Amino acid sequence: MSKKIFAKNALLPTGWQKNVLLTWDQQGTFTQIQPNTETPPKEAASAAGPLIPGMPNLHSHAFQRALAGLTEYRGQNTDGRQDSFWSWRTLMYRFAARLGPAQLEAIALGLYVEMLEAGYTSVCEFHYVHHDSDGQPYADDATLALALLRAAGRAGIGMTLLPVLYQTSGFGGLPPNAGQRRFIRSTDSMLRLLEGLKPQCDKQAARLGLAPHSLRAVQPEALRHALAGLASIDNTAPVHIHIAEQTQEVDACIAWSGQRPVAWLLDHAEVNQRWCLVHATHMNAVEHARAAASGAVAGLCPATEANLGDGIFDLPAWLAASGRWGIGSDSHICVNAAEELMLLEYSQRLATRQRNVAATPEQPQVARAMTLAAVKGGAQAAGRAVSGLAVGQQADFVVLDPWHPSLQGLSAPDMLSAHVFASHRSSAIDEVRVAGQVSVSAGRHPLNTSATAGFLAARTQLLAL
Repeated sequence: MSKKIFAKNALLPTGWQKNVLLTWDQQGTFTQIQPNTETPPKEAASAAGPLIPGMPNLHSHAFQRALAGLTEYRGQNTDGRQDSFWSWRTLMYRFAARLGPAQLEAIALGLYVEMLEAGYTSVCEFHYVHHDSDGQPYADDATLALALLRAAGRAGIGMTLLPVLYQTSGFGGLPPNAGQRRFIRSTDSMLRLLEGLKPQCDKQAARLGLAPHSLRAVQPEALRHALAGLASIDNTAPVHIHIAEQTQEVDACIAWSGQRPVAWLLDHAEVNQRWCLVHATHMNAVEHARAAASGAVAGLCPATEANLGDGIFDLPAWLAASGRWGIGSDSHICVNAAEELMLLEYSQRLATRQRNVAATPEQPQVARAMTLAAVKGGAQAAGRAVSGLAVGQQADFVVLDPWHPSLQGLSAPDMLSAHVFASHRSSAIDEVRVAGQVSVSAGRHPLNTSATAGFLAARTQLLAL
């Protein structure tokens, strides 16, 4: 049996179309997209407002949602240094040290419900807390990864699980510090974990990949070994890596290797369309051109990058090189797909002192240009068929609320613009579907109340420790 929905306006990969009938099969895959349908069939549901593609969230550390808002105070730095990413990281390590499996699952479930209500329909989970609080493996080595998979399954969000390879505390193989003890794995241990997780991911229609944490956390030989092992498990699996997020990281990489991080990676790994370069904030002109030509996706997390003081990604240079990009909520200081797009565009306006930076001659409307680009890049990074409203893609979509005060009375293109730029930090979403199944109705997920209660209880427990 197939399912159908009719939308007076829908944002297809080619742009806005009117009177669109969308049909999907029992597996939740689009089989027909028919614009200009004069008389929809009686069995088709009707979308209340404009229909847009669901947004893939290409970078998430789920547990950090419980830390959001709790590090916004000036530290007592006796040496006079200003707070930075590195001082925040120390606070994050302390929080991660307290986390248990039940708490992780409760936090992730609350977060994934929140994501769905905010327009994200899939998530790439960059998962690096592997062991118990003493740094010892659990009896089931996959305990924490399975907690994340269960949370995604219960919420109904698509999942790309990216277990993180983390081995050293700095370039040149510096030994890990005490705060990193829960993250550390040998390369062989990581490959065994991936082999064990693959059947469960397949059963859940989740995608499994690998995340070498960063060049400072994985030595060259370990990186080569891990990538070769991953290829033997799945030679199409996604690969994500933090890179060039901080200027201090760039300086340290140059001191270690004589090269900037992105340049080193491109010279020493087969970077291609399977890769997501998370942040990639600090690249020079040559790195922009080379990285874009590789086909890799730049994983941009504007709210987190602003919160941590990372810097501003050079989007005009990336677009000029035909670079692909998507968005993620990273530390979840903000969980709102539209707001991440807004922050990305506004950061570019501040940097360039221009307006409508992400628009192009082919896509002059900023919200449309950004939505289509982020969906396409996010789907590529996720390694899943979720790249928009097209035949063969999963039926992941969002229906905007035409009665929202910011949207009411506008045309469909203007509704999308108002959703991104004028919704006053409140969601202008009516309905969300994943693989054709209703996840959010009238702006609310059915697990909203219970998942929120579980999240709050877990956070309270962690803060009491």
